[in-house]
Amino acid sequence: MTSNDFGRVDEANNVFVKDGPTERIVGQYPDVSQDEALAYFTRKFDDLEAQVRTLEQRLAAGITDAKSLKTTREHLKAVLVKPKVVGNIQGLRDRIEAVSADIDKTAEKAAAERAEAVDKAMADKEQIAARAEAMVANLGGINWKKSSVEMTELFEKWQKLQKEGPKIPKAKTDPIWKRFSQARAKFETGRRAFFANLDGSFKEAKATKVALVASAEALVAKGSDAADAYKKLQIDWKLAGKAGKAEDALWKQFRAAGDAIFAAKKEKDAEVAVSQQANLEAKLALVKEVEAIKLDNLDEAKKALGNIQAKWEKIGHVPREQVRKIEEPLRKVEKKIAEMQADAWRRSDPAAKARSNSLVTQLEQAISELEAELAAAKDDKKKAIEEQITARKAWLLAAQQAVD
Repeated sequence: MTSNDFGRVDEANNVFVKDGPTERIVGQYPDVSQDEALAYFTRKFDDLEAQVRTLEQRLAAGITDAKSLKTTREHLKAVLVKPKVVGNIQGLRDRIEAVSADIDKTAEKAAAERAEAVDKAMADKEQIAARAEAMVANLGGINWKKSSVEMTELFEKWQKLQKEGPKIPKAKTDPIWKRFSQARAKFETGRRAFFANLDGSFKEAKATKVALVASAEALVAKGSDAADAYKKLQIDWKLAGKAGKAEDALWKQFRAAGDAIFAAKKEKDAEVAVSQQANLEAKLALVKEVEAIKLDNLDEAKKALGNIQAKWEKIGHVPREQVRKIEEPLRKVEKKIAEMQADAWRRSDPAAKARSNSLVTQLEQAISELEAELAAAKDDKKKAIEEQITARKAWLLAAQQAVD
């Protein structure tokens, strides 16, 4: 008979195991030696012990798959009731019992973590559905482009929760999914309707802006004179609305026409500025002549003033901001001579008064010419001309009073 601390083999190759206070047969292995028969059932014990050791190692390594741990434990406990092996069976039972509490704690922790994960996933899904519902609550004031991106992101977030989140019973998430799905359907219906209407608006705006481009390009040939007309077209452009995909191309054409017009205006303004600067210098020279007029001889003063006035009128416009400054010396002298002449006329006979009519006639003609120039002038030129008319009317009044 062959035996060890936990089992033995009899003459018929029946193998027995000592399981606590009892001994039971675990099998028979005929046609081999007793040592081989005992070794066979010992190896079966070693295999069973390896399973127990693996369970201990998984738990020690921090494996948190509680379901798998519990399944393995229950399987081993069942196998260890009456295993057909030879070895320290009770020792294996004790080792299983020693890790059971830790397995239960792991299972409880895993269950708590899963419950927490489920609660968070449900809260996230509720938030997704609520946000989608809020987006479609007022479709009239929605930014469709921005909101379309957000709605897509909400759907992708829902899909990620479904794929990567904890498993949740379908019956629990279906009500939330239904709300989200209905909000998405309402959003899509509203979006299609909006862009259908927008297409119509785009077509109308496109037709208007095509016409505005044609008008703007037609103005280019007029150069700087078309600046005011182009500004009116700019107002119409802003009122026309967006032309959809054609907007950028049409705006590029419209702006190119404006750039050409304003480039011509800038060039002309530069030329006018040069011309007016030359006029200013010429009139400043005349101002010195005005200031040099001697008023002790009325006839000579009138003759000198008349020559200066004739030159003044021929010179042309000066920068608007300089008009008042350079005309002030001339007006002072004109007023003084008018006063002197009025006194002389009052002391002279009717024939002398008649001679003053020539100055009245000159002033009336100058006013008439300035009024004609004012009627044809652009807005930015009118103020300077109006100031000249006002000055000459004052001179005319003084001259007429002297004649009277």
